[in-house]
Amino acid sequence: MTISRSILLVTALVVPLAATTSACQKKAATTGEKQAQAPAAPATAASFPDWSGEAPAPQGKVDPDAVQAIQQMSKYLSSLNTIRLDTQGTLDVVTADGQRIQMDGTTNYEVRKPGFVIKYTSDKKDRNFYYDGKQFTVYSPNLGYYASVPAPATNSEVLDTVYNRYGIRLPLEDLFRWNDSNAKRIENFRAAFNLGTVTLDGVKTTHYAFREPDVDWEVWIDQGDKPLPRKLSIVDRTDPARPAFTTRLKWTVNPALSAADFTFVPGPQAMKIEMAQYKGQE
Repeated sequence: MTISRSILLVTALVVPLAATTSACQKKAATTGEKQAQAPAAPATAASFPDWSGEAPAPQGKVDPDAVQAIQQMSKYLSSLNTIRLDTQGTLDVVTADGQRIQMDGTTNYEVRKPGFVIKYTSDKKDRNFYYDGKQFTVYSPNLGYYASVPAPATNSEVLDTVYNRYGIRLPLEDLFRWNDSNAKRIENFRAAFNLGTVTLDGVKTTHYAFREPDVDWEVWIDQGDKPLPRKLSIVDRTDPARPAFTTRLKWTVNPALSAADFTFVPGPQAMKIEMAQYKGQE
């Protein structure tokens, strides 16, 4: 399942991430952890969504109000001094005969300026990411390996650096970046529209749907002056089986966090390894 840069994370989240026992690369190396994904089977008629029912068909236009909604969401998230976020996600993986199998995982975030800690947990793979304003660390609790590198001074710069240099995409980072001046993906939207009000966990949200060249995705954003995203769903259209990722998000705004929360301290059994760069990178 191939998703545009990091909209999974999230994202991850959340998806298994590209950090391995020997390196943190775009293509994960084989490790002792189980690998669940298999090649997709040829498409069948049943593989594709049926838009003939009551669900609205994808709209062939970009509603500027929908685009503005995700920009306002990112602007609000970026304005917060600290954040705690807990997510519960489900990812489809596709078997060789085209059957979709669901895998669950949780991701926990603590974020400040600068700094973040992201902990992804599933039965298949665990990964922790630490950034304290000076150093970025990837740690595998199950395997006991960690790798650290010097890091830039802002969260945004770190996200770019760890992806461009080391191939690491952090879960759900796009939620914070739609308002960036370099958010060029908006120019490639094929559709963006408002699907109306939906109540999630007792909270009134507005449901938006977007189409990009390779993915369809939806986000449910709180109504009012605190536009927190409550749910995210993504479908990979490059795979005939249309695998999906869906996650629910629970936010704590401006919690009390200390500098120690963002510092990685290896245990006595932890082993340090080198973080591999892309081939050709210096």
